[in-house]
Amino acid sequence: MLGLFDTIAAVATPPGQGSIGVVRVSGSEAARVLERLFRTPSGRHPRLGKRKSVHYGWLVDPFDGHNLDECILLWMPGPHSYTGEDVCEFQVHGGMQVISSTLDLVVRCGARIAEPGEFTKRAFLHGRIDLSQAEAVMDLIQAKTKQSERLALGNVQGDLRNRIRELRKQILRLQAHLEVRMDYPEHDDEAMANEEVKQVGQVLLHSVQSIIRDGKRGRMLRDGVVTAIVGKPNVGKSSLMNALLGRDRAIVTDIPGTTRDVLEEWVDVRGMPLRLLDTAGLRETDDVVESIGVVRTREQLERAQLLLVMLDVSRPLDGMDLDLLKDTRESRRLVLLNKVDQPALWDESNLALVEGDAVVRMSTVMRWGMDDLESAVVELCLGDAGDMEGTVMANSRQVAWLSAAETELQEAVGSAMRGDTLDVVAVSLQEAYATLGLVIGEQVGEDLLDEIFSQFCLGK
Repeated sequence: MLGLFDTIAAVATPPGQGSIGVVRVSGSEAARVLERLFRTPSGRHPRLGKRKSVHYGWLVDPFDGHNLDECILLWMPGPHSYTGEDVCEFQVHGGMQVISSTLDLVVRCGARIAEPGEFTKRAFLHGRIDLSQAEAVMDLIQAKTKQSERLALGNVQGDLRNRIRELRKQILRLQAHLEVRMDYPEHDDEAMANEEVKQVGQVLLHSVQSIIRDGKRGRMLRDGVVTAIVGKPNVGKSSLMNALLGRDRAIVTDIPGTTRDVLEEWVDVRGMPLRLLDTAGLRETDDVVESIGVVRTREQLERAQLLLVMLDVSRPLDGMDLDLLKDTRESRRLVLLNKVDQPALWDESNLALVEGDAVVRMSTVMRWGMDDLESAVVELCLGDAGDMEGTVMANSRQVAWLSAAETELQEAVGSAMRGDTLDVVAVSLQEAYATLGLVIGEQVGEDLLDEIFSQFCLGK
């Protein structure tokens, strides 16, 4: 494979200044590169063994003999490294020029700049991790809440891989039983074999469907839910955003139309990441700037995955309130009745338009009802998500192959129920086995690998 045996290098710390900068090198020439660039305080080459080691010394420019920086060197020989190859890391001071000069010297000494995700790709290609673990590395980096972090880390440690392997093991065992019965039909009853497929196949189907359900919930935990706060001007939308964030992000006044544009922030609601949009109040206005904000609000309604529809119980309902409830009726929404700390001018029990909706009574000013709001949001997004124990995260690629395996298992069970010959049943089981292998990266093409790892950051 082109480039697989190259020695690669990249900066492994974020851009900009910091206390340290890390330049990572991986490949068969890693030892030669570091021996050219690193000297101990006594001016000697470091002693590298077959075990991981840490060295203090100086980064030296071998082309002019000058010291470039004080440095910590990490040596991690393969196969017991992140990539499965010889790996070294130069930890230098975190100035942009020092880091750039270090990477330049590494390249001049025989390495090439790594492609995005190439370190993790090599870990996969060398068999240290499977594809589900590799993808989980990016999920872990991008985790927005402790819940999504925990699920991503579980996959890094092999939670999804282990469940897939167990499913494949059970399918393989069932296939073996069918093969024996096909080879020695005189010693067994085909009807009994089909009965076994029906029983075991249903168990396998339930397991696959469980992972698919988890995957869809996990995708929400990984990607977050686009959530728009909508309502008339001055109903308390900006106050709600500030309450959820725990800080004053949006300007709050008694003047209608204060919010002129869509404000966007990430917020963690009990482990559920929300991409929260505070929108301009919906009303007819002659103000040119405010009218642009209203147009943008209506655009956000189209792309939002969850709507927090806010009404003010201290003011009479009017046509704009009713139109908003009608227009959002088909959306996933939570109806918020705000300002319950003030005398109410109407009661939701008489409002047929919220029948069947989750309704929360609250006061954003007094911070009343916030716990009820958070519980309702999690319930709407994740269902009964109080206990996530045993849940695994699966991305869209993995869910697609799991769904294909589900179809093959359904076909196998259907064939057994119809009394088809065992060879027909066995074909569907073989397809299910192979499809599940694609979830964890068996027999995937180079194009797919390039697409997956191109989404990684440099240095990972």
